[in-house]
Amino acid sequence: MKPQIRILLYSLLFFTYSFATSPLLALGEKLKDHRFITLGCGFLIINIVFSFLVLKWTPLFNITCSILISIFALFFALKFTNLQLLTKYDPYLIKTAILTNAIFSIILWEIAYQIKIRKQKN
Repeated sequence: MKPQIRILLYSLLFFTYSFATSPLLALGEKLKDHRFITLGCGFLIINIVFSFLVLKWTPLFNITCSILISIFALFFALKFTNLQLLTKYDPYLIKTAILTNAIFSIILWEIAYQIKIRKQKN
């Protein structure tokens, strides 16, 4: 896959994450659920859809990568917001967590893509 196409697809994934966060938080409030469970499951579904529609790898590999990437991206986003580096611009660190989660998920998808491509060449 060409780098320009990957950048476009990652941009779409970033905007999907950004626009899906508010409805997922609202859903979590309606379900009276902890927000990280709702967000984690919502981002997992977004990642699964992304992997099946865009990457088209084997189903087991798609689901495994989606689960791992969702877990690690949410974990890294929480750890990054705990550093409280951007409290001057985002006092509650909500925007920071959303953007960090999206960025880490894109980075992890690119890592998975590079590993898969390098394995196929060998």
